[in-house]
Amino acid sequence: MKNYKIAVLPGDGTGPEVINEGLKVLAAVSSKFSFKYETVNYDLGGERYLKTGEILPESVLEELRGFKSIYLGAIGDPRVKPGILEKGLLLRLRFELDQYINLRPVVLYDKKYCPLKDKSEKDIDFTVVRENTEGLYCGAGGFSRKGTEDEVAIQESINSYKGVERCVRYAFEYACKRNKNKCVTLCGKTNVLTYAFDLWERTFYKVAKDYSDIKADYAHVDATCMWMVKNPEWFDVIVTDNMFGDIITDLGAMIQGGMGIAAGGNINPAGTSMFEPIGGSAPKYTGKSVINPLAAICALSMMLDYMGEAKAAAAVEDSVKKVVKEKMQSLSAGKMGYSTQEVGDLVVENL
Repeated sequence: MKNYKIAVLPGDGTGPEVINEGLKVLAAVSSKFSFKYETVNYDLGGERYLKTGEILPESVLEELRGFKSIYLGAIGDPRVKPGILEKGLLLRLRFELDQYINLRPVVLYDKKYCPLKDKSEKDIDFTVVRENTEGLYCGAGGFSRKGTEDEVAIQESINSYKGVERCVRYAFEYACKRNKNKCVTLCGKTNVLTYAFDLWERTFYKVAKDYSDIKADYAHVDATCMWMVKNPEWFDVIVTDNMFGDIITDLGAMIQGGMGIAAGGNINPAGTSMFEPIGGSAPKYTGKSVINPLAAICALSMMLDYMGEAKAAAAVEDSVKKVVKEKMQSLSAGKMGYSTQEVGDLVVENL
């Protein structure tokens, strides 16, 4: 019997609540599919920072390198200045663990939750592959004459051939694995960002030559946003840089039913990967048992698939689909018709 070791970072706000429901589902699905696991909890987040001044100690980072999977609830505390936890914990984990792929499935489980007119489940089923360790998020740049009327702020986008190539290749491999429309779309801005996306475009079409059965096409980021709303069925796999990926995946979350159902993975195919609901810590709902745990449970499904438990992953996703279609009154916090814990119970019951 296989045995997995999972690091758990419940985090801030409603993070612990949704992680508890994910772990409830993990316990049930592990029993059903006969695998063992052990979890190790880490109290990283706003509370620890406020008490100790620590964000991500080196000793904890080294421990995390020893796990294949990290299950993350949420990071963000209104008592902490924006950017401190995000840069010091989330971005640092992505960079230090070389989680160079941010994987975001955009799947509509029930058309009644889609805000787009005349679109159904068959129309919204694509994946965004976002480069996760380069671009504008590297933090390159600085200020000149800060605080004066002559102030200049510079933020540079760093793109390496190695970083772009491995991200693009992952996207093509993923399109092969999906085996649906067999199309990879590069989302960029070649007409304005003529250095960074010249590299992206050349690398994209170079890699595409290795995948003759996969269609390769291109769309500007503004056009991508437009077509995600008007014709989302055109997309199969979208590959893009860090900033554009951050933006279009939130649009993707809205057309699939909202943040309550949106999950993502920070992937290092040969190392430690981290899975999370993408909606944030939602501090105003903390402790009220009204937050939707389905995004965290979908993140669990992604983690199971990454661990090699494909059947267990599919069972969890199928259960979520059934709960969404047959039980939920809404995917929004406080309007689900059930408490956070009851939604978790429903997923377990439908496994």
